Amino acid sequence: MREVAYSELPSLVGQELGVSDWVQITQERVNQFAEATGDHQWIHVDVARATKEIGGPIAHGYLTLSLIPMLGAGILRVTGVTRGINYGSDKVRFTSMVRVGKRVRMRQKLLSVEAKAGGLQMKNECTIEIEGEDRPACVAETISIIYP
Repeated sequence: MREVAYSELPSLVGQELGVSDWVQITQERVNQFAEATGDHQWIHVDVARATKEIGGPIAHGYLTLSLIPMLGAGILRVTGVTRGINYGSDKVRFTSMVRVGKRVRMRQKLLSVEAKAGGLQMKNECTIEIEGEDRPACVAETISIIYP
């Protein structure tokens, strides 16, 4: 994990911040996400039907997206910060399905840093990669604000 001081963030714009560890997408995780969100579409939770019709169940796109905070926490630690908030996203694309049983990781690049609301607003390009596949599962531009 990379560690930087709050004051150093502007100097990192345009750089890759790092790559997370791999995380396995299990059927249990998919089922828990379905319960939490109410999205019980068969392609995610009906293992027998999904196996027969599409070769196996797939993770929800929004499950993949929701992994960004967890994966990001393993990439960068900013010292001198009292709190941070998610501010939103500018762009999110789901470019490939994540089959249950696959592992994913995130590659993060800092796109911009600017002063906002007494803190620093950071925009990151977050690319969720699928182990053994050329196309990523998701590419998202996320925005957060961190405070000293």
